[in-house]
Amino acid sequence: MQPGNFTEDKWGALARIPAGSSGYWAFEPHPLPPDLELAWELVNKLSEADRALSELAGRARNLPNPHLLIGHFIRREAVLSSRIEGTQASLSDLLFFEAAGPIPTDRPASADVREVANYVRALEQGLKRLQELPLSLRLLREMHAELMEGVRGEHLTPGEFRRSQNWIGPPGCTLLGATYVPPPPEEMMAALGELEKYLHAQSVLPPLVRLALVHYQFEAIHPFLGGNGRIGRLLIVLLLCHEGLLAQPLLYLSAYFEQHRQEYYRLLLEVSQKGRWLSWIEFFLAGVAEQARDALWRTEALLRLWQEYHQRLSTARSSALLLRLVDELFEYPVLTVPRVAGRLGITQRAASLNIQKLVGAGLLEEVTGRARYRYFAAQAIIELTEMQRVE
Repeated sequence: MQPGNFTEDKWGALARIPAGSSGYWAFEPHPLPPDLELAWELVNKLSEADRALSELAGRARNLPNPHLLIGHFIRREAVLSSRIEGTQASLSDLLFFEAAGPIPTDRPASADVREVANYVRALEQGLKRLQELPLSLRLLREMHAELMEGVRGEHLTPGEFRRSQNWIGPPGCTLLGATYVPPPPEEMMAALGELEKYLHAQSVLPPLVRLALVHYQFEAIHPFLGGNGRIGRLLIVLLLCHEGLLAQPLLYLSAYFEQHRQEYYRLLLEVSQKGRWLSWIEFFLAGVAEQARDALWRTEALLRLWQEYHQRLSTARSSALLLRLVDELFEYPVLTVPRVAGRLGITQRAASLNIQKLVGAGLLEEVTGRARYRYFAAQAIIELTEMQRVE
C-alpha cells in the first residue's frame, strides 16, 4: 500500500507495521461518526431515498402473506451479492440445488452454487437471530460461520475474526503491492469494539446516512480473512430491519452495487484515502432509492401473478390443497414430489397428483424429461424474480 495515496489523517491514520526487513503500511479508520458538511445534493438524495423506502415500507406492512415474497428477494440478493465476489451461479442453479435435498441428482452442485446457498442460510440465520440477540459482533460471527461452511475459503477460520493481516489488491499481489491494507489484528479488535458501540449509540444523523457510514466502516476494518464484502452487505439488511425502516427484509443493495461495481469500490476507497464521505453517502442513498423502487415493482408484479393463479384455480373450483400448493410455488418455485409431500404433510401420491394438475394448468413445467427424480419449475415466477427492471 502506498502511503502517498492517502491524505494524512483525513479519515484515519496510517501505521507502519514492522515485518521482516522492511515492514508495511496499514490504514486504521477513526471511530464513527465523521464530521459531515451538509450539502444540498446530499439532502436531495436523502429525501428521494426516504420517500422511496417509505413507500416500500408501507406496502410491506400490508402484504397479505409476506412469506410468499421474502424468499424471492433473499435468493436474488444471494446470487447478486455473491456475483460481486466472482461467483457465476444463477438463480435457477440455486433453486435446483435447494430443491434437490437428499434426492440423487444429475445436477452436481458447483462450489459457486454452494457459496450462494450459504449466503441464503447466513441471511436467514441473521434475521432469525436478530429477534433473539442485539445486533452485535457475535451475530456477525455466527453469520460468517454459516457463510463460509464447506465452501472455498473454509480454511479461513469461519465464524472467527482474523488473527493475521489481510489486504485488498490485484490477484497475486503482496502486502507491499496492495491497494488497501486494513488495520492489523490488535487495532482491528479495538475498531470493531468502537463500531459495535456506534451501532447502539444515539445519533442525530438520519438512519440511512448511518447505514452508509456503518457499511464503509465495516469494509474498512475488514475483520475476516474472507467473506467481508458479503457480510458487509448482509449487515445493511439487518440494519434496515433493526432500525425499523422495514418490517420485512425486501430491500437489498447488491443489485445496485453489482451494476456499479467499479464505482462502488472506488468510492469506498476514496473515503479512506481522501475522506470523501459525501460522494460515498450520495452513492449509497441513490442505491437505496433505486432498489426500493425496484423492490416495490417486483413486489407488485409477484402479487399480481399470485392473485392470477389463485383466481384461475378458484374459478375451476380447485381443492384447498391445490391452492396451498400454489402458495408453495411462490416460496419455492422449483419443486419435487418428495419436497411437496414433506412440506404439505401429504402422501407422495397426493403430491404427484396435485403437481400434475398444476402442470396441466400451465403453472408448472417438468424440466428433466425423466421418469424418476423429476423437477418441476414455475418458470414465470423464476423469470419475474430474475428480471432486470428498466426504468
